[in-house]
Amino acid sequence: MKAVGFTHYLPIEDPNSFLDVELPKPQPAGRDILVAIEAIAVNPVDTKVRAPKELVEETPKIIGYDAAGTIEAVGDEVTLFSPGDEVYYAGDITRPGSNSQFQLVDERIVGHKPRSLSFAQAAALPLTTITAYEAFFDRLGIDFNGADKGQTILIIGAGGGVGSIGIQLAKLAGLTVIATASRPQTSEWVKQLGADHVINHRQDMVEQVRALGMQYVDHIAILNDMRHWQAAVELIKPQGAIVSIDDANLPTPMNGMKSKAASLHWEFMFARSMHQTLDMIEQHHLLNEVAKQIDAGNIRTTVSEILTPINAANMRKAHAMIETGTAKGKIVLEGF
Repeated sequence: MKAVGFTHYLPIEDPNSFLDVELPKPQPAGRDILVAIEAIAVNPVDTKVRAPKELVEETPKIIGYDAAGTIEAVGDEVTLFSPGDEVYYAGDITRPGSNSQFQLVDERIVGHKPRSLSFAQAAALPLTTITAYEAFFDRLGIDFNGADKGQTILIIGAGGGVGSIGIQLAKLAGLTVIATASRPQTSEWVKQLGADHVINHRQDMVEQVRALGMQYVDHIAILNDMRHWQAAVELIKPQGAIVSIDDANLPTPMNGMKSKAASLHWEFMFARSMHQTLDMIEQHHLLNEVAKQIDAGNIRTTVSEILTPINAANMRKAHAMIETGTAKGKIVLEGF
């Protein structure tokens, strides 16, 4: 089967940072399904996994953590899907990724593809959808069905992939959304997705939120950079909660959190599959729920650019776009 991989961890400008390769086609067993990949999306996690380091792979490493395709075969313990089903999913970071013609994935972290979307439109959604859904409804404890209607959420770095779906999920739950964006294009993008207020995270966020007439906000999601930590601590309401998906390598002084009895949560959407948690199937359920909302017209795809075909040259282009930090929404590659 065709695949896009690498053996050396190189700067994306290097033509060998991604290679077109041929690999054996895998076969499913147990709870695995074999998916014929139609489209994949690129995320910041892809660039972090591929980042330059002193390591050489004996066989090509295949990454990629967003896919949509059709099930070709199923393992003998599969109960949720059948061959021919159209699916979308993010996969498992401990296993070969989706940048290949065929991929094995555990059925418990796979959802039925939204019927109203193309494969390319669907491929833009799984990783960011799972991340935003878990961050808001599992970590922050917001009620998906609207019991917390009217509460406020500050989404820092709202113009990226997670923020783009996060705005829509928060609005679906009835929250007032304050989104941050630093460029005219991303500011307009988050408005289109339903943000109630837009502020600039490169300026004084505390001052800007207070100018909206809000002393504190009920929930905060840090989706781009923990350097915004102090502003988040200042703005979170007493007994409120902050969730972050950023790396945990910066100082995060907790005195302000303690005095407010506020909490910090980490979201890592691979945690369930990586640790084979007992509730792993929740990702199957949430992807199906979001598919229903998409087909009902309540959520839109977040794809911003589609590159064709899926090959090393386009993969390098997509990674370069992600690494600039200027992408809005999601970048998708379609068709081998």
